[in-house]
Amino acid sequence: MRRFGLSITVDDFLKQKETGHFFLLDVREKKEVDLISVEGALHIALSDVPYRLEEIPQEKEIIVFCHHGIRSLRAAEWLREQGFQSYSLEGGIHALSKKDPSLKTY
Repeated sequence: MRRFGLSITVDDFLKQKETGHFFLLDVREKKEVDLISVEGALHIALSDVPYRLEEIPQEKEIIVFCHHGIRSLRAAEWLREQGFQSYSLEGGIHALSKKDPSLKTY
C-alpha cells in the first residue's frame, strides 16, 4: 500500500480492503456510526481510545478513520507513540463514500 507519513489514500485502502492484513478502527462518535458504518471496523470514539487500547491488535497495521480525517490523524499519531503501526484514512469516510457506492454521505 502506498502511504504518506501517517496517511493512506482511499484508492490504496480499497485495493487492500479484502486482504484482511489490517485492522479498521473507527474513531467517530456513536451518533455518526449510527448514520453510516463500515463493515468490519471496530468503533472506539477518539476520546475512549486510550482506555480501550487492549482491544486494538498490535500485530496488524491499523487503519484509522473518522468523518474527514482530522480525528483519525490524531489517533494514528497517538497510536504510533504507543508502538502501533497506524495510518489515517485520507479524507475519512466522506472520501471513502465517494468511491464506494454502498456507503452514503453525511
